[in-house]
Amino acid sequence: MQFSDLAMNLKASEIRELLKLTTMPEVISFAGGLPAPELFPTEQLKKVDDAILTKDGRAALQYGTTEGYDPLRKQIAARMKQAFMVDCDIDNITITSGSQQGLSMLAQIFINPGDVVLVESPTYLGAINAFKLCKPEFVEVPTDEKGIIPEELEKILAKYGDRVRMMYVIPEFQNPTGITWPVERRKAFMDIVNRYDFPVLEDDPYGELRYDGDKVPSLKSMDTKGNIIFLGSFSKILMPGLRIAWMVADPVIIDKVVKLKQAVDLQASSFGQRQTSYYIDMFDLDEHVAKIKALYKKRRDLMCESMKQYFPEGITFTYPEGGLFTWVTLPEGMDAKELMPKVLAKNVAYVPGGPFYPHGGHANHFRLNYSNMPEDRIVEGIKRLADVLKEELAK
Repeated sequence: MQFSDLAMNLKASEIRELLKLTTMPEVISFAGGLPAPELFPTEQLKKVDDAILTKDGRAALQYGTTEGYDPLRKQIAARMKQAFMVDCDIDNITITSGSQQGLSMLAQIFINPGDVVLVESPTYLGAINAFKLCKPEFVEVPTDEKGIIPEELEKILAKYGDRVRMMYVIPEFQNPTGITWPVERRKAFMDIVNRYDFPVLEDDPYGELRYDGDKVPSLKSMDTKGNIIFLGSFSKILMPGLRIAWMVADPVIIDKVVKLKQAVDLQASSFGQRQTSYYIDMFDLDEHVAKIKALYKKRRDLMCESMKQYFPEGITFTYPEGGLFTWVTLPEGMDAKELMPKVLAKNVAYVPGGPFYPHGGHANHFRLNYSNMPEDRIVEGIKRLADVLKEELAK
């Protein structure tokens, strides 16, 4: 049997492979970006399913339009204005089978082999893997504690010019660093984007999960030329198993996405879209999000306080205003991937930092998730991790 070049070059996601290990109940996993399962509204979903099957069962079990279920698209348009300060209508919106599918389709729409794709350094591993299939040249844009450095972006654009096909960013509670761009950075970034006129994928799966500070305008809310393509998701504010996400873009881009989606999977789940829409109609999604935020804020605080208390000197970490992750930096010369066997031996897991950089390196970082583990396991896991770090630093 002979496979295609694409299939032969496929590699398993390091995070997904780690998650196989962390399914063991004894492992305290800070690895995946998993929501807290105890917050899934299972009892409410039973009522939602009953209502769907009673009122709309045949349509819910039938094929639907590729663009998506219109009542849900209208609800998303309202939520875009409320949560992200974006005015749009359903012609700007299509439903995707998770944000990951949106990333994959946009890569296929914009990237030819050898085209330059700009990403934050570091960036979301899943985006790197999705884009790699289109064989781009990745260029990493330097970041600091406030996100993208505008002056560095300008230098890169001046160097690569028309070869830059698109850019991918997570301005809000970034994965993996947890960093949020302040308003001034966003304005400077949008000024550059408007001058150079290139498409930007704004991925915002965590934007509604803010625990501290004031809401910051999305890039899409500042977009006057149609360059920003916004990706949103119900995975972190409702439940990831539904695989319901959305894209907001200029109708010309939406049309291309819809045509590609017809070839990919025809449509997002008819039933899953109705589950999401009916839930929004029947229950208070804002109240549900408030419960999520209260729990995750508590867990973020506990993890950061535990690291401050137990980690040895010389190790730093980000204190995110929201989202699911904190980013740990070890002293130069330490390798988080090489430490993994010792950490796993203590039944603790994290994600080493290297895979979050398209060109690798940066071995002295790792990402921790605080949303999934209960409080007692967070403290115990950080203690165990601290023991390994102390042993290494003592050598």
